[in-house]
Amino acid sequence: MTVAITRQDLSAADLRQAAGRTAEANVARRMLAIALVLKGCSRTEAAEVCAMDRQTLRDWVHRYNASGLDGLSDQPRRNGPLPRLSAAQQAEVAAWVDEGADLKRDGVVRWRRVDLQHRIEQSFGVCLHERTVGKLLHKLSFRRLSVRPQHPKSDPEAQATFQAEFSALVTAALPPEAAGKPVEIWFGDEARVGQQGTLTRIWAKRGTRPRAPRDRRFQSAYLFGAVCPERETGAAIVMPEVGIEAMNEHLVAISQNVGVGAIAVLVLDKAGWHTSARLKLPDNIVLLPLLPYAPELNPTENIWEYMRKNWFGHQVWPSYKAVVDACCEAWNKLMRMPERIASLTQREWAAIAVSG
Repeated sequence: MTVAITRQDLSAADLRQAAGRTAEANVARRMLAIALVLKGCSRTEAAEVCAMDRQTLRDWVHRYNASGLDGLSDQPRRNGPLPRLSAAQQAEVAAWVDEGADLKRDGVVRWRRVDLQHRIEQSFGVCLHERTVGKLLHKLSFRRLSVRPQHPKSDPEAQATFQAEFSALVTAALPPEAAGKPVEIWFGDEARVGQQGTLTRIWAKRGTRPRAPRDRRFQSAYLFGAVCPERETGAAIVMPEVGIEAMNEHLVAISQNVGVGAIAVLVLDKAGWHTSARLKLPDNIVLLPLLPYAPELNPTENIWEYMRKNWFGHQVWPSYKAVVDACCEAWNKLMRMPERIASLTQREWAAIAVSG
């Protein structure tokens, strides 16, 4: 059955002009086909000239009658079925995951897909497959990540205040003689590296339990490291133990790497060897203590994690010397990767302190 063209707002000439202006070839063909029909051509001839069949032309006439030129444009296509959960429901699921599972309320201490599957069904009456729950979590930008320990006494509000007031804290830590000198922010910490080694994640076939070597001996060394994120550099020493003497040696190494004429504000935790009156501070270094129970404020922690996962994991070292050599090799390798130092350690709140 032939469908009449009921719209009269555009003539055949108007449709040809519109076809000449559009950048979409398919849309132009539809306009020209309807223009040919308005001019008196048969539907079969118009369809053939414009490279479509008669039924397709009939469908586009329906669209043109209903919506005019807009009806001749390609409509956005949907990939897959409509989502089972509304945007508001998806946002609620995201809030559950952000908040974390509660043992008393949810019966588990961490969310698994099956746990979220049950809660979604209970809350919304929608039954999703576990794989669909996993796809939803990816869509909501969640990933399975390793957690880091958090001390029960840590204070997130105090940490936020520390970051907000970091520039003022740096200014207060500087001595009067530092006026007019360039200021560098350094972060320092120590890591124990030993024969006990580290196990880390690897790719393996689903359902298997891969094995990796791990030593059972106890020889270890301490890697004293400090980095200047903005200069993308650092200084380190390896010592058999932590203590004031070792820290003094590390301060000398840092001092030798501070920019000429600059003064370094060394941010570090309140370990006893960091706060002792017996420390011998070089003239170009001042200390700024971190908040207690706040290792996440020290980006040097990221360096230790990176080294353990990439260079220290799954290793067997036969002696103390081998441990020391591994520490030196790893640190020197990192120092040849300034872009990696930056990505691991740069923090906006610390950079503001330097620029300010």
